[in-house]
Amino acid sequence: MAQYTKHPVAAPPTAPERESTGHLLLRAYVILVLFVTFAHSAVYNLLGMVGAGITLGVFTLATVGIGVPMLARNRPQPFRWRRLPWSALGYTTLALISVAWSQWRGPTLLTWVLLAAVTVNALFIVHVLTWHEIVRALSSAFKWILGLSLLLELWVSLVVHGPLLPNFASVPEGEIDPQWYWVRDNLFDGGRIQGIVGNANLLAIISLFAIITFGVLFAARARWRTTLALWGLLAAYFLFRTSSATAFVCAAAAVVVLVVALLMRRATTPGARTRIYVVAIGTTLVGVVAVWLAREPLLALLGRSSDLTGRSDRIWTKVLARAGEHPIFGNGFSSPWIPTDPAFDRWITDHDITVFHAHNMWLDVLLQLGVVGIVLMAVAYGSLLWRAWFFAVDRPRWDLHAARTFSPLTLLPSLFTVVLLVQGFSESTPIMLWGWMLVVLLSFKLKSVPLVGVGERDLLFERGARQRRVP
Repeated sequence: MAQYTKHPVAAPPTAPERESTGHLLLRAYVILVLFVTFAHSAVYNLLGMVGAGITLGVFTLATVGIGVPMLARNRPQPFRWRRLPWSALGYTTLALISVAWSQWRGPTLLTWVLLAAVTVNALFIVHVLTWHEIVRALSSAFKWILGLSLLLELWVSLVVHGPLLPNFASVPEGEIDPQWYWVRDNLFDGGRIQGIVGNANLLAIISLFAIITFGVLFAARARWRTTLALWGLLAAYFLFRTSSATAFVCAAAAVVVLVVALLMRRATTPGARTRIYVVAIGTTLVGVVAVWLAREPLLALLGRSSDLTGRSDRIWTKVLARAGEHPIFGNGFSSPWIPTDPAFDRWITDHDITVFHAHNMWLDVLLQLGVVGIVLMAVAYGSLLWRAWFFAVDRPRWDLHAARTFSPLTLLPSLFTVVLLVQGFSESTPIMLWGWMLVVLLSFKLKSVPLVGVGERDLLFERGARQRRVP
């Protein structure tokens, strides 16, 4: 209970500072943007390709309409032009320029608009929200996806009593390939569930991101910790029920990184950190070799084949062959591939469905933008991983005080980045839609605000203090 004096000389108590209605609405808008981006496939299944494109376009125009006046007024702070993620923006620029030599100009222009829209929204989010607000916005978006996924699965199983096709279309007579279903009605029969995103692998990765986000907020002693724990249990249940081999490997990699980061935080000398690095790298290499040698029985436990469900034979071989035709600058940007375009229609099929990406982000970049694109993407991810790691393990310090406590929130960028990198070996989603949004968002935020809880005024004070410091 708040205590205050009634002495006539004392100033009357004042209510704590509250967020303005405008800022609350801004945060709600960002949550909606994140939801539409991460659950883009749900919008696609609900509204179709045209409807999903219009939805993303409307949100991008709204972002520009909100962001431009804020930039003109330097709100909420001056835009950090020099801190932009230039390697990621260079990749975006190369993707647009590739229309000049593209073998599929229509898909290049169409998918570049999608890439640009995601990039603009990511830059906007970084500019208007603090680190704490971004993590809370991610948490809210994941809660909506998980909650609606559970409701949709329950509705399909208890009311519809059968699988659901996209756009709520009627299920035709006879058997059709389960890959066509939006929801397969597997909630109570032990099969893989797909949620509102309509894809078990995608729901698994989102669930893993949600577990990480809820975990750092729980460790940071956010409000409603019991509710966070319940949401974490739901995300863990979805991760288990999706039975995604890729997500399980990503989760294992995230656990390793988390353990090493926590050990690094406890190290007090450079020698101790060096020993941790040596042991961690050596153990990781041994583990990777052991998993590779035992890949066949391990994949068999998950119901997968040793060729990663046909990726190496049916997909990667063809992608490498086409990438070899234009190895330097590639064949032209297209992420994702447009299945209706003649260049991709029936080129590679899975379950009689045209595949829309290479199931490996590096092969996809090589196919589209060649070796030049690979270099830009490697620099973008490499710089992000470097900054994210030291953001997690270095104690926050901007003056002579060297005993500040670590924030659990600083673990999130490195865990997210590792998940994206590991997922990129079997999927191409880390270079498009929400994957690319996370790359741009985290890269820009780490460069512009390298300390959690430090605002614009604190950074200006820090800069002035360094200039006045006597050697």
